[in-house]
Amino acid sequence: MSQKKVYLAVDLGAGSGRVLAGEFDGTRIELHELNRFENTPIQLPSGWHWNIPALYQSILEGLKRAAYTYGERAISIGIDTWGVDYGLFDKDGRMLGLPYQYRDSRTDGMMEATFAKVPKQEIYDRTGVQFMFFNSIFQLLSDVENKNPALDAAEDILFIPDLLGYWLTGNKTQERSFASTTQLYNPTLKNWDYELIEKCGLPKKLFKTISDPGSLLGDLRESVAKATGLTHTKVITVAGHDTASAVAAVPSKDPTPAFLSSGTWSLMGLELPAPIINEQSFKDAFANEIGINNTVRFLKNICGLWLIQESRRDWLANGQDVPYAQMASLALEAEPFRSFINPDDPRFIEAGNMPKKIQEFCHETGQPIPETKGEIIRCIYESLALRYSQVWQSLMQHVDRAPTTLHIVGGGCQDNLLNQFAANAIGVKVAACPVEATGLGNIMAQMLADGVIADVAEGRQIILNSSLVEIFKPADQVPWAEAKARFSKLTK
Repeated sequence: MSQKKVYLAVDLGAGSGRVLAGEFDGTRIELHELNRFENTPIQLPSGWHWNIPALYQSILEGLKRAAYTYGERAISIGIDTWGVDYGLFDKDGRMLGLPYQYRDSRTDGMMEATFAKVPKQEIYDRTGVQFMFFNSIFQLLSDVENKNPALDAAEDILFIPDLLGYWLTGNKTQERSFASTTQLYNPTLKNWDYELIEKCGLPKKLFKTISDPGSLLGDLRESVAKATGLTHTKVITVAGHDTASAVAAVPSKDPTPAFLSSGTWSLMGLELPAPIINEQSFKDAFANEIGINNTVRFLKNICGLWLIQESRRDWLANGQDVPYAQMASLALEAEPFRSFINPDDPRFIEAGNMPKKIQEFCHETGQPIPETKGEIIRCIYESLALRYSQVWQSLMQHVDRAPTTLHIVGGGCQDNLLNQFAANAIGVKVAACPVEATGLGNIMAQMLADGVIADVAEGRQIILNSSLVEIFKPADQVPWAEAKARFSKLTK
């Protein structure tokens, strides 16, 4: 009978979730998917919410399958999710309503309301975080401004990975990588910025001791252990923000690797030993988010494959299925560099009518309107690659040595056409892998806690052993240079 240790990763994205098992043989990690499920927000009279009970039930189903398959070889469980969202809990540990979905309109006007309390520059100087309308700071101010009764009754704020960990173990924590996405964490102090919290009029009592990735959260509740069959499995607090887990898995030996976590969002940045918070980083809107071992993810959020996902959803709603596997061939049939969009234009943030929004942008900017599906897909791919190039150029202004490789990780690294376009636009080599970066980074933190690896460098070597790296070298530099000049006029 195999004695390979098994680590279970719960990985929840904004569109789907899964429970993964990682079998470690001492050299490689072999991943197995135990349960995959949709993560579909629900619209209630109060707004858009996450169906957390359904997600929890799907997680328990995955853990049951783990117990059946691996038994006592399942050492631990780690949970990572999308960022910024949270649940409020009363003194008896009861959740006070379903957590809001970050795209809900309740944050409309909240950035301006916050800046009336605390100047924008001061917030950035304290937190070093890029301003996004859905950041936790603005969601919480909405609770204050709208007199959400749950806030008055709340004793704890639990961010989504911590919430699920509490349901599994009965123990509460606030994990550092996730805390750093809230725009209420001070990376210089390495703690909550309580002065900022008070200036914003938020309840200080909600913000408690912060834990680090690789910490023991606890044993499974007796009821959970009985329901799943996992009687000897512990829960480890991993890098709870999915991007933090993904970057932990970047298979690079560079001390400051450059990464692009490619999925619904594209997050481009560098892993650094300390935050960069100055006038230029504020102007360039870079975030300083915390990773494993207190490293800093100096990065920028870019609207990513959401554009493709929403376009496909629109076509499906109209009875026209365009499988992802066919999109590259459709794009290659379309005329290159015909029209571009600014992926970060605010109109593209909300769901619905994505092809029409793309056409409207092109019409408003005096460009040929993409009519066919191939033209729309090519417009998206080229625009994303050109936006990557812009952010890369800004990123390089903050470091003395420019990396020679961009590591693309996550589900989007399977998109070979976009990978090649990124290499062409940026002008550097792209190394694509691993697809399952988030799950592998989650598992790495569990392995560190278990003592089977000594450090992140050893973990990254194991991940490299476990993955197939695809290399994309820059090509067609002249037409891409001309395209960049045109694109820059659309994004000023």
